[in-house]
Order: sequence, then structure tokens, then C-alpha cells
Amino acid sequence: MASKVKDTPVLRGKDAERFNKQMLETDKKIVSKQEYDRMMAVFKSVRIVEH
Repeated sequence: MASKVKDTPVLRGKDAERFNKQMLETDKKIVSKQEYDRMMAVFKSVRIVEH
């Protein structure tokens, strides 16, 4: 039997500021063509199984 999933906690104060800063920096990250191609190959190799 599965256990209940807890609600996601709300970030406040310095935790929220740090999270927002990290999200903004992540949006600007640029990956090389080789890294992108490698990630896409892995993505395409994964099969999605539906029940």
C-alpha cells in the first residue's frame, strides 16, 4: 500500500531568495551541442510505459 505524499513546503525568507536566484541562473545556462545531443540521445532511449 502506498504512503501519502506530503505537500510541498512553502519557501520563505532566505530560502526563497536563494531558490529564486538559482532558478534565474539556471535559465541562463548554455550547453554545448555535444552535451545537448548526448542528453537528447538519453531522452529518446527512455521508454514511457503506461498502465
